[in-house]
Amino acid sequence: MIGSDPIRWVVLFFREALQAMTKRSHPTTRPFRMGSTRRSPSSAPGGPAKRQKTGPLSRGRMMRLLGRGALILSLLGLAISVALVLPWRWMAPPTTAFMLSDRLAGTHRIHHRWVSWEEISPHLPIAVVAAEDQKFPRHRGFDFDAILQATRERRKKMRGASTISQQVAKNLYLWPGRSLVRKGLEAWFTVLIESLWPKRRILEIYLNVAEFGPGIYGVGAASEAFFRRSPSKLSRRQAALLAAVLPSPRRMSAARPSAYVDRRAREITAWVRKLGGPGYLSDL
Repeated sequence: MIGSDPIRWVVLFFREALQAMTKRSHPTTRPFRMGSTRRSPSSAPGGPAKRQKTGPLSRGRMMRLLGRGALILSLLGLAISVALVLPWRWMAPPTTAFMLSDRLAGTHRIHHRWVSWEEISPHLPIAVVAAEDQKFPRHRGFDFDAILQATRERRKKMRGASTISQQVAKNLYLWPGRSLVRKGLEAWFTVLIESLWPKRRILEIYLNVAEFGPGIYGVGAASEAFFRRSPSKLSRRQAALLAAVLPSPRRMSAARPSAYVDRRAREITAWVRKLGGPGYLSDL
């Protein structure tokens, strides 16, 4: 067979050799056809889409997710806090956390009547500032000197270190107690109050929400209950008596002052004179 057609045999030999060499150098290559493209089964029209497998979250991605969640929660908390504080810059708070606590406990009947700054005797604001927070016009919510002094003296009661702004935050939003959580929230609301309200508004609200006797909140109710007169008619002596009972209004009485309350009222009157009287608050 080979001898009968040697030329044909040579042609066949070289063709087979050429094909073998081509397959060896390109084992997976298929002939290219014009107008055709290769598609995987998952991308073929109508074919089933295979879900791509995902491994566990990397540490970096987990930290990014946690950071994003913390940021969202922080912004939400800030928005809620501002919504709780900002309206009282212009509106009278209808109640306070301490009033609600009294109502729920049922221990005292609540007496409260809001009065504006213009309806309050000028003797009362300066008496309260002299008794409670003499640096009130200058600080930004915290009296760090008083806090340091109280810490050094290791007082059991830290009222002397609390500013009027802190007491407003506590009375409006928080519960009685001395836990670290409550003190932290008190500091947070104090910062917001000092940032969103002018100083005179802070003092006006304090005079309207402070407890002056069992269930008697605000100067509007206190002046009528103790002295049978409107807040605008309070004398210097009466203002000092009201300021004197603020540290413990359920044990001390402005209407029937004890020797201690009477002595404290005289001290407050002397402090008011040293501060310069009502003019000390003229820049509020």
